Amino acid sequence: MFEINAKYKPTGDQPEAIQSIQLKLNKNIKHQCLQGVTGSGKTFTMANVIKDYNKPVLILAHNKTLAAQLYEEFKYFFPNNLVEYFVSYYDYYQPEAYLPATNTYIEKDLSINKEIEKFRISTTTSLLSGRNDVIVIASVSCIYGIGNPMFFKEKTIPIKVGQEYKRKQILNDLIESLYSRTKERMVKRGEIKMTGDILTIYPPNEDINYKIYFWGDEIEEIEEIDIKTKQKKQLQHIQITPANIFITSKKNIESSILKIKNELTNQVNFFIQKGQHNEAKRIEERVNHDIEMLQQVGYCGGVENYSRYLDGRKKGERPFCLMDYFQDNFLLIIDESHVTIPQIKAMYGGDRSRKSTLVEYGFRLPSALDNRPLSFKEFDSIKKQVIYVSATIGDYELTKCKKNITEQLIRPTGLLEPKIIIRKSTNQIDDLINEINTRIEKSERVLVTTLTKKMAEKLSRYLIEAGVKATYIHSDIDTIERIEIMKNLRIGNVDVLIGVNLLREGLDLPEVSLVAIIDADKEGFLRSKKSLIQTIGRAARHINGKSILYADKMTKSIQATIEETNRKREAQELYNSMNNIIPKPLKKKELSQNILTVNNLEKPAISPIIETDTLSDEELKEKIKKIKKLMNDAAINMNFIEATQHRDKMFLLEKKLQERKNN
Repeated sequence: MFEINAKYKPTGDQPEAIQSIQLKLNKNIKHQCLQGVTGSGKTFTMANVIKDYNKPVLILAHNKTLAAQLYEEFKYFFPNNLVEYFVSYYDYYQPEAYLPATNTYIEKDLSINKEIEKFRISTTTSLLSGRNDVIVIASVSCIYGIGNPMFFKEKTIPIKVGQEYKRKQILNDLIESLYSRTKERMVKRGEIKMTGDILTIYPPNEDINYKIYFWGDEIEEIEEIDIKTKQKKQLQHIQITPANIFITSKKNIESSILKIKNELTNQVNFFIQKGQHNEAKRIEERVNHDIEMLQQVGYCGGVENYSRYLDGRKKGERPFCLMDYFQDNFLLIIDESHVTIPQIKAMYGGDRSRKSTLVEYGFRLPSALDNRPLSFKEFDSIKKQVIYVSATIGDYELTKCKKNITEQLIRPTGLLEPKIIIRKSTNQIDDLINEINTRIEKSERVLVTTLTKKMAEKLSRYLIEAGVKATYIHSDIDTIERIEIMKNLRIGNVDVLIGVNLLREGLDLPEVSLVAIIDADKEGFLRSKKSLIQTIGRAARHINGKSILYADKMTKSIQATIEETNRKREAQELYNSMNNIIPKPLKKKELSQNILTVNNLEKPAISPIIETDTLSDEELKEKIKKIKKLMNDAAINMNFIEATQHRDKMFLLEKKLQERKNN
């Protein structure tokens, strides 16, 4: 059973929200929404819902940084249960692609994070363990194809004391489960080593070694050794999971090779009939090389492109994904659903377009199209109960949930929604400067949104000339600079941040007391009700939160935003009055980073300006190597923003090196 650990109890309208959601789950309602304001404790509400839910739970986030935050929170709430983390295991990933316009083939380039790979295998192991108290925090990468869960379960090896198990057989079984045999003194994760009568196994999902002691062909003793503490304990039985999620059987590989050969013949003939002899030669050479590797070692580069055959699927049949490892009718919680749902919808089309070009020009067989993420229709059809969580529920969720929407409007801190003030656009910049100066005197910060990048840059220059410490941010600003800008805003090196779209999830800036929206009456995506509510909400973490909308006419979006904001303010004011609560400011997060937190603002930001002209090619290569190591180390510790900074810097250096080669 789930056991929740918390120093506080549900408060505000959390108890009613928890009861409402649980009631709908018990009635087997398939889709429902939790619509809550920023700071109302939606995560704690969901933890309490899970507490009484006796089935595994999947919590879906739209990026791995947000997933890491949620993982840390739920590990705290459920220390005695299985809380798992499943995100893409690439530190960086350049997919294989072909650009016909320039005749450019881009080879797949990636760096796999072994630590995240450990978490992924731990996740599948927990889900197949039969326990109900499993919570998986995942990014949207969980809808990509992985191995057949039946194969994974079949290749899990039970070992117990007193068991007759020939040494040669156990080694063969482990190798079929994708373990590598080593003779090195130190056994690494996913490796095995036989020394005399002792078999050492380092499973991929735990920081332990198992030592299996043989007496002849009988297992005499099983010893578990903690990698970090070196503590030992005796066990009577263990389960050894496969070393990789993409597991299959030798028999399946043999039958797959026959099918691949048959498809290759058909595709070569197809190209020859169309007069595409280069494509025919290209696909023949590539696939024959892959077949040779599969026959020799059971693996090849890009093996996932043959997953349809290796999984035993039919043409067009959807791939197995993480959700296939869950029980039927599990609980799916989609966090920030207004962002996550559109992202899931877009993934299939983008993948299909890229792979279709590779097939058309002879880089891949047509069966590679079945190595893909789920389509949204396939994702939607999986049997589950869903809770959509967001401050601004999207149209899809509203259609699915109909009247099954639970609201959470009360902040335990008593903080109110920001006041909305409408002002004419005449002399709006002078008025804005006066408002900014008022905030600067109080050591508070300001966000300003414009409609275009050019306007953001122009306004930034104007404010700087007026003596204001201002800067701008938009999509052309790379990751390194964005992190630096956020840090400078929080510590006071910048007082005003200007942007086109400041709605990025995870933009937690409690120092911001004013949000100013230029051209608020220009109805459209950036000035819709949802966008206005989200933008105004950036000032909701400050006790003096206010939003000024510069507009010459009252649009439907502005009117709806004012009405919704006033409704939320009235609900909070009533609660504060009834409970004698005086609004108090949020405790500001420290500018530091734990293993799984997002803000890494205490450390000096990495400068995007890289002096390379004085470096030789060899020195440049060495610098790239060092930065890559820093990137890998940061990713292992799940400091993803820091890892991204190093990655961007590495890409700049690699680009510089390539330019030198071309010249």
